[in-house]
Amino acid sequence: MRVVVAMSGGVDSSVAAGLMVEQGHEVVGLTMKLRDTTAEERAGRSASCCSPDDVMDARGVCDLMGIPHYTADYRDAFRRAVMEPFARAYLQGRTPNPCVLCNDHLKFAALLTRARALGADLLVTGHYARTWTDADGRVHLGVAADARKDQSYFLFGIAPEALARIRFPLGDMDKPAVRGHAKRLGLPIWDKPDSEDICFVPGGDYARVVEEILAESGAPPPPAGRIVDEAGRELGRHEGIHRFTVGQRKGLGVSRGEPLYVLGVDAASGDVRVGDADGLGASGLVARDCNWLVDPPSAEGRAVTARIRYRHAGVPARVHADGGGGARVEFETAVRAVSPGQAVVFYDGDEVLGGGWIERPIPWQGRPAAGETHVRST
Repeated sequence: MRVVVAMSGGVDSSVAAGLMVEQGHEVVGLTMKLRDTTAEERAGRSASCCSPDDVMDARGVCDLMGIPHYTADYRDAFRRAVMEPFARAYLQGRTPNPCVLCNDHLKFAALLTRARALGADLLVTGHYARTWTDADGRVHLGVAADARKDQSYFLFGIAPEALARIRFPLGDMDKPAVRGHAKRLGLPIWDKPDSEDICFVPGGDYARVVEEILAESGAPPPPAGRIVDEAGRELGRHEGIHRFTVGQRKGLGVSRGEPLYVLGVDAASGDVRVGDADGLGASGLVARDCNWLVDPPSAEGRAVTARIRYRHAGVPARVHADGGGGARVEFETAVRAVSPGQAVVFYDGDEVLGGGWIERPIPWQGRPAAGETHVRST
């Protein structure tokens, strides 16, 4: 078949392309140019993906394998669909997940459209996830064999009909195996480091990037505000709500003789509410803009495992679709640091059922379950 491989310039997508060539397919490499090089990358201080240097690496791999390579300029689309919503979300007191937005709007929407225009039967990527087809011909999405590399959480927004045209050839491998294939294929980037940062947030400095995006779009900077306790008493001041996210412990700038965590961010008032760990407990959440890869739950709901952030292990829950694109999720035990703006993804064993965007947590009236950890949502 003719297949288009989304080439990021990294080891994973390069091996995906090499495996398709070995299987005898007519392979076309396609790289999305999403942004310009940052100062941190020019100085060698960032290991982000999707840089212009990565475009050159992708082209070099394609030349080595003897396959055509194309670059498509999506910088404007990336800014509109990913970067600007990222900044706006922080101003709304939310913790965004730009990687999901990038997958939804660009990699598995715009890129799939481009692949069709090139006459391709399939779009292939280097994501760590798996698909399979049931007896009725329906394609399902599942977790990768290597749980440490699994990226199925970021893929819940793929349109169900698109799954039939997408392949993830690395889904059954771990990273050492992938690097082994890269070395066997003679790829010069076989030992290239993995990207560590969100591509347009070098060094993880979210606050600075938000301020830069707002300034470039002509929007005013985030206003300063109060840091308050559970009763609304002022404990200190802050320089902008974009510097805080639910569950955050470090960098609060206030103390009370006990560990304090961000319990909530009020965009309307500019208040950042802090308190002890018990205040982070939630019995459930309300989600919006859900995408279902299977039939939505009935009125009685469906038992699932719910993950509220990428590295979250998942908890038993029951999800009820509301018929309007939203859902209500009820956890079996309290879950801490449910962050508005993050994605909640629903699993049945290894299968991804769907997911949505967290609108708000449902507070837990009792004490949180023992053993829950406190994390800063990312």
